[in-house]
Amino acid sequence: MDRAALADFLRRRREAIQPEDVGLPPGARRRTRGLRREEVASLAVMSTDYYTRLEQQRGPQPSEQMLASLARALRLTNDERGYLFRVAGHNAPASLSAAQHVAPALLRVLDRLVDTPALVLTDVGETLVQNRMATALFGDVSHHTGLARSAIYRWFTDPAERSVYPEADRDRHSRAQVANLRAAHGLRGPRSDAGELVRALQKASGEFAELWARHEVAQRFEDHKTLVHPELGEIELDCQALFTEDQSQTLLVLTAPPRTEGHEKLQLLAVLGHGRFAEAER
Repeated sequence: MDRAALADFLRRRREAIQPEDVGLPPGARRRTRGLRREEVASLAVMSTDYYTRLEQQRGPQPSEQMLASLARALRLTNDERGYLFRVAGHNAPASLSAAQHVAPALLRVLDRLVDTPALVLTDVGETLVQNRMATALFGDVSHHTGLARSAIYRWFTDPAERSVYPEADRDRHSRAQVANLRAAHGLRGPRSDAGELVRALQKASGEFAELWARHEVAQRFEDHKTLVHPELGEIELDCQALFTEDQSQTLLVLTAPPRTEGHEKLQLLAVLGHGRFAEAER
C-alpha cells in the first residue's frame, strides 16, 4: 500500500469534482476547491473521519468494497479505478468485475435526476446505484448479497419481491426477466455471472426453468409499467432505458406525464421519501 500516492490521488480527484457534478448544491461561501471531505465520505457511505485519515496517510488499508465505493463517489474511470486499487495494495479488478463499476456517463445523468425515480442496473439485474426517489419507490436494495443482489434471482426465489407489481402483470414480468437474462447469457457466455445465475435459478425455480426453455430473448424494459407502492397504491409510469455501449449497464428512468395521477403520486412520493430520509439521518 502506497499511502502517499493514495492520499494524493484521493485529494486531487476530490478537488477536481464540483458539487453540481454529483447532484449536490454548490452552496455559498465554499472555501474548498471541489468537494469537501465530508461530501465524499457521504457519497461513499463511510465516516468522514475514516476518509480524512486516508487523505492524511494514516488510515488502515481500505478493503476492496471500500475502494469500490470511493471509485463510485469520485466518479473514476475504469483506468483510474484500477490505479486506486493498486496504490491501495490490491490487485486491479478483473474485467468481469469491472461491470460492477458504474459507468461515469450514466452517473452524470443520474446525478441530475432528483425529482423522478432512476437507478443503474447491470445486465443481470443488480442495482449498482439508485437515487432517493428510486429508494422511496422500490426500497433500499443495497443490503442484498450474493446471488440475491440480482432482482431476477429475487423475483423467482422471494415471493415478497413480486408485491411491487399488480398480480395481473406478474406473468408478463417473469417472461421479461428471463428474456433479459437470456440476452446477457448469450452476450457473456455460460462461465459468466449470468451463467451462474441461470444454473442457480434452474435448480431453485420450476417457473424459471420452464420460461428458460422457451428461449425468448430481449434486451429491453417495458415502455409502460404499473407499480404498487405500499402507501400510495398503484402508480402508472413510463419507463425509459439508456444503455452503455457494451450493453452491460442500464440507466432506468421512471416518469409520468404532467397532470396525470401518476405524476401526482410521484410528487407525493418525493415528500414521503424526504421524510423517511430525514428521519433516518437523525
